[in-house]
Parts: sequence; C-alpha cells; structure tokens
Amino acid sequence: MKIKNICCIGAGYVGGPTMAVIAEKCPQINVTVVDVNEKRIADWNDENFSKLPIYEPGLSEVVKIARGRNLFFSTDIESAIKEAEMIFISVNTPTKTYGVGKGMAADLKYVELCARQIAEFSKTDKIVVEKSTLPVKTAEAIKTILFSKQNGVKFQVLSNPEFLAEGSAVDDLHSPDRVLIGGDDSKEGQAAIKALFDIYGNWVANDKIITTNLWSSELSKLTANAFLAQRISSINSLSALCEKTGSDIDDIARAIGMDSRIGPKFLKSSVGFGGSCFQKDILNLVYLCRQFDLPEVANYWEQVIIMNDYQKHRFSKKIINSLFNTVSGKKITFLGWAFKKDTNDTRESAAIYIADQLLQDKAEIHIYDPKVSAEQIYFDIEYVQKNRQDIYSKEFEIIGFDKIKEMVKVHHNPYDALKDSHGIAILTEWDEFKSYDWKKIYNQMMKPAFLFDGRNLLSKDEMSKIGFKMFSIGK
Repeated sequence: MKIKNICCIGAGYVGGPTMAVIAEKCPQINVTVVDVNEKRIADWNDENFSKLPIYEPGLSEVVKIARGRNLFFSTDIESAIKEAEMIFISVNTPTKTYGVGKGMAADLKYVELCARQIAEFSKTDKIVVEKSTLPVKTAEAIKTILFSKQNGVKFQVLSNPEFLAEGSAVDDLHSPDRVLIGGDDSKEGQAAIKALFDIYGNWVANDKIITTNLWSSELSKLTANAFLAQRISSINSLSALCEKTGSDIDDIARAIGMDSRIGPKFLKSSVGFGGSCFQKDILNLVYLCRQFDLPEVANYWEQVIIMNDYQKHRFSKKIINSLFNTVSGKKITFLGWAFKKDTNDTRESAAIYIADQLLQDKAEIHIYDPKVSAEQIYFDIEYVQKNRQDIYSKEFEIIGFDKIKEMVKVHHNPYDALKDSHGIAILTEWDEFKSYDWKKIYNQMMKPAFLFDGRNLLSKDEMSKIGFKMFSIGK
C-alpha cells in the first residue's frame, strides 16, 4: 500500500515530535495531527512558533520546515481519519487511579476511544499503528473493536513503540538506535509492515529497522524502559551506601562504566527517575506478571519502583533533618521542576514528590524552572496529593488547592526565588544553574545556608568553600 496521508491521534510529547519529523523527512506524505484539546492544537499552530506546547531542542525548527507544507494540526478527527491510509494512535496511557489494577495497570480508555473513532469514521481500508506505550495483547483489543463494525472496511494493526528520550527527542528521531515494527505474519500483515518500513526508510538505514510479531514489539518497549530504570535504581541504591562509607558514587559509576559489559549510560545517581514512561511501564510489567501468576518476577521489578520512591523520600528527609528537624515556616527554594533538563514535561518528576513531603512539614516552597508554567506546577502538586501511591505518603493529608497557593510560590526570576531562602534543592539538571552567581546567592540566604544537590550538578568542594552546608547524592 502506498501511503499518501497519515493521521496521528494525539498531539502530545510523542505524537507531535514524531509526526513533525516524519513530515520533514517525507514531503510526499501529508501528515495531520489531531487532538480534542483545542488549546494544544492552537499552540501547535502558533504563527510565531513561540508557543509550541512541547519544549524540545530543535523541534520548532522541524515544525517550521513542514507545517503548512505537509504537516497540519487540527481538531477535526473525523476528516483526518477518513482521509488517511495510515493512522497512528499516540494518546496518553496513564496508570489507573481507580478500579481493578489501580496503581499498576495502564488505563486504556483513551486508546479504546481512538479505536472506536477509527471504526466509526473509516470508509476505506486502514493501517492502524500503536504508537502509545501499551501492555502486551492490547493490539488484540484494538482489533476486536475495529472488526466489530462489520462495514466491509479492512484493518491491519501494527505496533511501533517509541524509544524517545525527552530532551533529545528530535535527535533520537533523526538518528534512532532502532525502529521497531510489529505486525501479523499474514500476507496483509506483512504488506502493512512494509508500508511503515518504507516510510522510515526515507531516512533510517534498513538494518536499523527491526520487524517482529505484534506481541514481541509491545513487550520490547516495556522491557527497554524496565532495564533502563533498573540501572538508575541500582546506582541510586549504592549512593546511600556511599554516603555512609565516605565513597564517591561518581567514582564508582566511572569505574564500573568502563567495563565493556556494563557501559557508562544510565549510571548517573540522582534524586530519582521521573518521566512518563519508566514508572508507568514497570508498574504495567508488574501487573502483567501478576496477571499471569508470576509473583517472583513481579516482585523483582516492583523493587525498582520501591527503590526510586526510597531515594526521593531519603532526599526529603535529608532536607528536614538538616534544617534542625523542621522546615515549618522556612523558605525552601526548588531549582527545577521538570523531570529532566531540556523538556517542560513534569510527569512523575521527583520535584513533585519532594514538594509533597515538605508541604506536610509546612515548608514555604519557592520554585523556579525555566520552562515549566506555574499552572502546571500547581496542577502537579494537587494531582499527586489526590493520587498518592508510594508507601511513604499513605498517611499524608490533602492540603487543598487554596492552601497550596499560599504555601507554594512560582518565580520567573531565579534570584527572587533564592533570596532569603533557608535551603536550596536542585531537582532538575538545567545547565543554566551551573552559571549562577553562587557567592551572591549565598550572601542573600538565611544562615546557615543549606544546598541540597539532587542532580550532583555543582562541585561540592567549590560550594563548601563559599560557605554552603552542602549535600550531594552519594558523596
């Protein structure tokens, strides 16, 4: 099948950048990204390219090349589905906060809605591509919905998981380690795989495009994220031991990273991993193992999450203990709210959970992040208070939105956020933090001045010479 029109349902962190790069590299294909969120679509269509809803280095340049030529953003889902030969499902699949599987299983209500819309509006044969991260066998559910319409339209379902790292998504799309396509072994299934293979083949080397069956493709995504998160939790578990023994976690990471069997990536100790994928996918994997009566396997992977929760709790406790066992009424400044640098994504950011714990001790929190809005920060705090899952926060009270607004202040200028602070917590590794005038910051803080570096971004020796009471992870 020759693909001339692509529709992507979902204009978020995966759908937007992925479709922008496909449009950039395939000018012969019209790509339409649709979403029910009118504001998000309006931001994608911003004439000055200054309000794109997603911050990624290089993304605005890609959108400038393709938008209006063969890349379009719309809320007209019906028309986009009807016109497309290939439809990507790229909607959110959060962890369920209710019912069976609460706290672990993926909530597939948005995926189901997409499948029903595709079945309803399709008048010609379609290739439907799972782009969202989904549990194994989700394709089976999608097929059941698509084929239930019985209007003569034929569908092929493919799995094409994303392996993007936020902050480098455009580079990852331009030069991927691999592209994975899973489909049926039938003649029609193989033809659908080839159609998607040929699209990526416009810029990706053929030997980097891997084809598998549907189920292997779906499970490969969960497995990749589980392995990466496992490395982070492993190095973080040792950071606690380093602090007790006088070892340096960076020295250990460098030493073991030079072993060719291990390698250096994902050995950077920190306050904990965040983002939309790691925790969600591991919890999904745990739920899947328990569904298939594999409790030992489930317990193994669940420990990765438990260690990540422990690392965040340990950091919060360190702040409270260092400030004489109470932060009540004290100004604590957060530098960074996004889960990592070079993105405005805050999902599962460690900063949210650190704030939640400090608010329980009645801290006055001031926040500066160069890319995250105040609206998003307040939403994150309120959301986590209503949907807590980790063992450390089960007894926490819900503070309420009005009280949160009183206790949490968001700043546009970092020096305003830092002035008169009792303690600073670095929670995102933004490069700009390294260039601040730390002597000036120290002089304007309450004394003793505490600095808690959750990303090991600054030199402990240099900050201590200035006068800071400095805490670094694993040092």
